[in-house]
Amino acid sequence: MKIGILYSRIRQDEKLLLNELRERDHEVVKIDVRKQQFNIQEAPEEFDDLDLVVDRCLATSRSVYATKFVEAYDVPVVNGPETAEICSDKVKNSLALAKAGIPTPDTDVAFTKDAALEAIEDFGYPCVLKPVIGSWGRLMAKIDSRDAAEAILEHKETLGHYEHKIFYVQEFVDKPGRDIRVVALDGEPVAAMVRSSDHWLTNAAKGATTETFELDDEALDLVERASDAVGGGLLGIDLMEVGEDEDGNPTGYTVHEVNHTVEFKALNEVVDVDIAATVVDWLETKVDAETEVTA
Repeated sequence: MKIGILYSRIRQDEKLLLNELRERDHEVVKIDVRKQQFNIQEAPEEFDDLDLVVDRCLATSRSVYATKFVEAYDVPVVNGPETAEICSDKVKNSLALAKAGIPTPDTDVAFTKDAALEAIEDFGYPCVLKPVIGSWGRLMAKIDSRDAAEAILEHKETLGHYEHKIFYVQEFVDKPGRDIRVVALDGEPVAAMVRSSDHWLTNAAKGATTETFELDDEALDLVERASDAVGGGLLGIDLMEVGEDEDGNPTGYTVHEVNHTVEFKALNEVVDVDIAATVVDWLETKVDAETEVTA
């Protein structure tokens, strides 16, 4: 098959996918979105005869717009622009999860500093303030007092991009020092890991330690439903354990985010599954299914 890879930087994740595709003798066309022009009428020659495009753009804005063009050129793309649009925006992400009845942290969105401060006070301290666009745990704040809230809100209102004036306020989930990252393909888990840290942020990009995690039936159900809620595809689904039984063990989960250009190198290092190979298996079935439809 002939696969296009949309990218802006080749990270270890993309190298794993590229190596696997080439080892299987698939033709790969690398499309650097920083250099590419997308015409509204005519597809660039890079897209000629592509069986499928895989979006691996770093920047969410590029991801959303580039995949819209790919779809307009009638080339199958994973993940599609609708999924990218939902997953790249925390507000749309939360709304999609809530609409699907999936447990997710309680969240308020406000558009002025005063309304945001009122939301924070309603949640009580601590609570969490997040940017609506962003990844790797950047620009997130755990707010422990009214003084801190007033200072952070003023900075965001005065210095931030307009997106930072959309105040996304969320309850603080007292998780057990870790969260769970699941890589899934159309809702079917490939592998999962826990990310543990003494810091309240447990992103691997923030230095969290990682180890494999066995999903139980409840987690499997939530992964499938969360994937469906955002349109499916190659996704990273993040869960937190909540509640306690009499022995102090978590009794349930909440899904706090679904990621559409998921990084999997950290997970690949701690599990027995070859994630890149499994993803390419899935891509091959996607192309086969598309071929059957058009035959």
